Amino acid sequence: MVRRATAPLGLAIATVAAMLLVAPSLRAVGPTFTPDATFRGSQLTGWRPVGNATWSARDGVIAGTAAPGGAGGWLWLDRAYQDVGLYLSFRCRADCTAGVLLRAETSARGTSGIYLLLAGAERGAYRVLIDIEGREIERERLRAMNGMPRIAAPPPAVPPPAAPPRGAGAGPATPGRGAATPVPSTAPMQPPSTALRTGEWNRMEILLDATVLRWFLNDAAVSGAVAEDEAGRYGPIALHVGSGEVEFTDLAYKDLSLKRAPREQVSSRFRMQRLNEFYYSWSAAAADFNRDGVLDVTNGPYIYFGPDYTSSREVYLGQTFNPSTDYPYPPSRPAASRLPDSAWVVHASDFTGDGWPDVLTTDHAGGGGAALYVNPKGEARRWDRFIVVPLVQTEITLLADVDGDRRVDLVYGSETYVRYASPDPARPTAPWTIHTVSERTPWGPLGSGGGHGLGAGDINGDGRMDIVNPWGWWEQPASAAAAPWAYHPEAFGLWGRSLPGGATMAVYDVNGDGRADVVTSLQAHGFGLAWFEQVRDAAGAIHFTRHMIMDDFSTANAGGVTFTELHGSAVADVDRDGVPDFIVGKRAWAHLDSFYDPDPYGPAVLYWYRTVRNKRAPGGAEFVPELIHNRSGVGSNVLADDLDRDGTIDVVTATNRGTFIFWGKK
Repeated sequence: MVRRATAPLGLAIATVAAMLLVAPSLRAVGPTFTPDATFRGSQLTGWRPVGNATWSARDGVIAGTAAPGGAGGWLWLDRAYQDVGLYLSFRCRADCTAGVLLRAETSARGTSGIYLLLAGAERGAYRVLIDIEGREIERERLRAMNGMPRIAAPPPAVPPPAAPPRGAGAGPATPGRGAATPVPSTAPMQPPSTALRTGEWNRMEILLDATVLRWFLNDAAVSGAVAEDEAGRYGPIALHVGSGEVEFTDLAYKDLSLKRAPREQVSSRFRMQRLNEFYYSWSAAAADFNRDGVLDVTNGPYIYFGPDYTSSREVYLGQTFNPSTDYPYPPSRPAASRLPDSAWVVHASDFTGDGWPDVLTTDHAGGGGAALYVNPKGEARRWDRFIVVPLVQTEITLLADVDGDRRVDLVYGSETYVRYASPDPARPTAPWTIHTVSERTPWGPLGSGGGHGLGAGDINGDGRMDIVNPWGWWEQPASAAAAPWAYHPEAFGLWGRSLPGGATMAVYDVNGDGRADVVTSLQAHGFGLAWFEQVRDAAGAIHFTRHMIMDDFSTANAGGVTFTELHGSAVADVDRDGVPDFIVGKRAWAHLDSFYDPDPYGPAVLYWYRTVRNKRAPGGAEFVPELIHNRSGVGSNVLADDLDRDGTIDVVTATNRGTFIFWGKK
């Protein structure tokens, strides 16, 4: 075995930063929706100019030039929309003022609408009124709205202090999450910037739905605004040049009010059983809770007893949630505890060592932690609860025997550290022992604390469990208690509109070369699925090469499959060929019923990706997607196990569509 010299965290990420300086520029991205129409022509058929500007088109590029000293001009589309998605790239030849008008309505006073200033002194959203000749009469900045709801709340009785507008030099914003956490230039991944690229093409996506307007510049979340009916209710789109010269291309638009759901499909390899139709949690686990020799399933509040799974009993008081407006925890948290009865992630194991499997739930929201529910050993009552970890800030948590003592530990992140927690066999309901693996990560809660994506496996082949997250991997030393572990930076995620990192990260030998690779979704609330091939240099140092499996709608993806919000995943040998496969799906309405995330109303699919070792494929392997179901999706994890012990893998998901078992067929 080759041992590698390791470096402190700061030096390690500085090395990666130097590598990134010579990396290609940010990848091109397309719209997050399937357009109704895309402009590719050289004629302005269907468009009408108004005002003091000249317009022309060539090879899909629309150019507008404002007359010197005038008020500029507009180019009106002859189609009207209420809820609309608009994607475009724009470029100013020099200094210019340019924007887009939506829901333009004409009355006796003139034409009013919702105006988004793309390039100019004070970029942002406004209600405007223009006269018949295209001159602006009124302009009023719209109220900011950076939350997740589809319907904006009314303004507060006492208005908050006005925030300065986000100008051309503004840094990245994350809607609904407050101020963005600064990320140092030495980090393995960098957030996209919301600064305009002077003299270059800038990509913009605009989503106007219900009473909320959201816009994204160069794949970065910029801001949001309240779009009340008074600003505009229904009308056409218009391009605007106020001064100078601007070009628009890649222009695509879609009627967001029309939603399509595919006919329900279940794979011929599986038989579907819906355990319930309600939204209780985002996770499921299995164990023989009643010790009758048959595995049972829990989604947090309920145990469903095998072999038929038609009888259930409460673990804690269960209540359904509204998938349009709620996350899976009670809206009011009990004062006596930091953690309510909730199940973002559910685990099952005999944590107490009494021979009866228990339930462990973790909740990252609102300062939650880990709650242990102790099996009452067949008594007809709800289970006693004990808070065993006070703070969990990762949405994904794992069970793994990290320290090799043949007992599972809880792997998680909190307070910007990667950690694992272990129960004391003599006092399992007491607070668990917390082991800190990492140094304090310089990118803060975006990394080990509040980020997505977590995995465990033997990366370097030394027989010890290592821990991975979107920012790299931590190498376990000879003694797991030694801290911090050596950090190896890698970009196992992708930063776009969403934070980097996905769901459960799989560590296994993908291409059969004897080295552990990593398979993971890249954004839990965006696009991206990839596998990372482990390669070693002449000195034995480990690096990873990324092979994309699925990118966005603008790319060619494995099997022609594209979906967003890959928030739950698992690894299992579905086809029983001796090579693990990857199971992943879409968490529908992950951030509620709104256009906060890309393609939120896309089908709630669940897929398994067959790992095929192929020497002709990049890296020596490819992934072939096969649909399991298109109406359920995933939550925070996926359970893949042989529940009925018939030799086939069964898949269990708990989502805001219900709890499902997909029984594998022989």
